[in-house]
Amino acid sequence: MSETTPTAVLEDGTATTPDGLAVPTEKRDKPRSLWNDAWHDLSRKPMFYISGLLILFLIVISIWPGLIAGGDPLNCNLIDSQSGPTSGHPFGFDTQGCDVYTRVVYGARASVSVGIFSTLGVAILGSVLGGLAGYFGGWWDAILSRISDIFFGIPILLGGVVFLSVVKGGTVTTVSTFMILLGWPQIARIARGAVITAKQQDYVLAARALGAGHSRMLLRHIAPNALAPIIVVATIALGTYISLEATLSFLGVGLKPPAVSWGIDISAASEQIRNAPHMLLWPAGALSVTVLAFIMLGDAVRDALDPKLR
Repeated sequence: MSETTPTAVLEDGTATTPDGLAVPTEKRDKPRSLWNDAWHDLSRKPMFYISGLLILFLIVISIWPGLIAGGDPLNCNLIDSQSGPTSGHPFGFDTQGCDVYTRVVYGARASVSVGIFSTLGVAILGSVLGGLAGYFGGWWDAILSRISDIFFGIPILLGGVVFLSVVKGGTVTTVSTFMILLGWPQIARIARGAVITAKQQDYVLAARALGAGHSRMLLRHIAPNALAPIIVVATIALGTYISLEATLSFLGVGLKPPAVSWGIDISAASEQIRNAPHMLLWPAGALSVTVLAFIMLGDAVRDALDPKLR
């Protein structure tokens, strides 16, 4: 008796023969990459959607603050100094008579900008230096390790006070540059370890045996498989940099007026916390929610990209 040869496969996984008989077949799933697996895990986490929506909202109001705040953050009237919430001014007024709600909305621009620019700079500089050190090793690795040790020995808050006290300006560029200078060693060490692990894999050894050059192995084989830990650390660090900017501005060495920043408003409100607590509550709350959103996103990304946690 000869076997019946299926001629067409249906959507439910069965095949039909010329006689119209149904023959079951096995459906084969295509292998998924690390990034597909990560997205599959992220799409099932409520924390990812909550933090993602918060961050998207922060980015939108940072670019277009006028969408939800129609006033001018620098338009102040001393007659309204420290007044509580009124019609059209739900958060009240600060010491200078400025609308707290408008300043909170516009303050997101400076804080989020510092966080994003610092994180991008730290991730790019640290990844390049650490990746090259891990790939080539030898004297390059030794020099980078010693330089990293020197930077790790500098407390970032104390370094910020000293650096920003000497460098005048108090702009987003100045604060971001300082954070990049002191923040890259952490990413560099992580990138170094990830590259050392990746270059020992069989597919890299096979590419080297087939004559692949350094640039091809780094860009095509090693870098895509070493990015996961860098992305996780950078995502969490973004919230840390926003908090650091607020701390430096609170101490008077970060962003300077007329810049609008949550740290500047918290510093001004701290002296009047008993008389007008609303001045401190709203900018501090906005800062806390922002940092928490990025930490939540970093935790979700870490869980999705770490195979040991699945």
